[in-house]
Amino acid sequence: MHFQKISLAISLVAVSSTLACTGTHEASARSATPELQAAPAHRAVDTTTSALVPARAPADTDTTVRPHIAIGRHPTPPVLDSLIKGTLPARGLYVFRFAANTRRLKHLIGIADSTEVNALIIDVKDEFGLNYDSSDPMVKKNAGTQVKAHNLAALIDTIRAHGILPVARIVVFKDSVTARNNPEHTIRKADGTAWHDKKGQTWVNPYANAIWEYNFRVAEEAIKMGFGEIQFDYIRFPEPYKSLPPQVFPEQNGRTKPQVLAEFLTTARDRFAKLGVRTTADIFGLVTTVGGTLEVGQKWEPIAQSVDVVLPMVYPSHYPPGSFQLPHPNADPYNVIHIAISRARERDEKLGIKGEHVRPWLQAFSIGQPKYGPHELEEQKRAVYDSGYDGWVLWEPGSRYDKFLPALEKTFVSRKKNPPVPRPANRLD
Repeated sequence: MHFQKISLAISLVAVSSTLACTGTHEASARSATPELQAAPAHRAVDTTTSALVPARAPADTDTTVRPHIAIGRHPTPPVLDSLIKGTLPARGLYVFRFAANTRRLKHLIGIADSTEVNALIIDVKDEFGLNYDSSDPMVKKNAGTQVKAHNLAALIDTIRAHGILPVARIVVFKDSVTARNNPEHTIRKADGTAWHDKKGQTWVNPYANAIWEYNFRVAEEAIKMGFGEIQFDYIRFPEPYKSLPPQVFPEQNGRTKPQVLAEFLTTARDRFAKLGVRTTADIFGLVTTVGGTLEVGQKWEPIAQSVDVVLPMVYPSHYPPGSFQLPHPNADPYNVIHIAISRARERDEKLGIKGEHVRPWLQAFSIGQPKYGPHELEEQKRAVYDSGYDGWVLWEPGSRYDKFLPALEKTFVSRKKNPPVPRPANRLD
């Protein structure tokens, strides 16, 4: 994030110091209301084996045969077909692991049926493992011990029958279960032992072929169940704090962090496009306005060119005081999101990318003052529309949205401004 006339180098230092507590789904879950504390935080392909052949890395030696992906017949009303193809913008609600059950989903489907909401983002794999019972041996061994959603495929067909887009949220590189089960594919220290973050957690290595293939197979099982979009989260490296040992990455082979993240996403997009499903990615909100690369490896241009939709987490509460020359960003949701998303559109335009390519995460939770309710959501939505986009998704860690219902329209109506409302030119000086 740029802070007035501070240089990029200085601003990146400030960014790195705030990433652990700002700009993440995890932070909002940790800091939200007490009853929600149990909620979770937010190449060429060989098609006969699990070998994935990147441009500069050797193929993985795993010989487990990848199951053939047969896309079954799932309910696909015309409105859902438009959502899957991206011709109708998505407005969605996040559904965390323990809300993916018949009772809770019935309520969320009811919200979608009676409002402009037309998508549900469902945890298929989070930081604690899978949220379904896999039939793929490679995937099943990393399932984890958390409670799984029962009859998820049947629930997805119900969602589809209502004309709602089911989106599979898949946490990728912050995966303690897979790191524990596959120690050979973790980030290392210089002495070859596993690297741990400030919470003592081990991360999987973003450069590892096997990690890519594992997540691709999770996504393909989700597609087989009927999910109409794959949304990757934690497409990043862990924060490299000075107080922690340097991170060492086996299989790096000279590739930079932004390069390998883009390669992962490009490979996923090409692979899933053959199955008729689009690929999207969650990123830090800071990425839209920082010109360089965050230390976690995220940079707008490489990611924007590698996915069908980018979802920046532009939660106003996660921007430090003074951001965009705003004394209290959390109290000014319209300006925070209008500036951040307008800048994303400007950068897309330079790349020749048009249309509904940016779908921001909006804040449906409270951290500090003011407490967020319908007015704050309305201001965030207005900022998205004024920035030139129609789509958005709401993050509430416990998937409890009733207090925000007054801010939701009864039906989907395109509200985006064309041309967009210009952002204040001096806010990024």
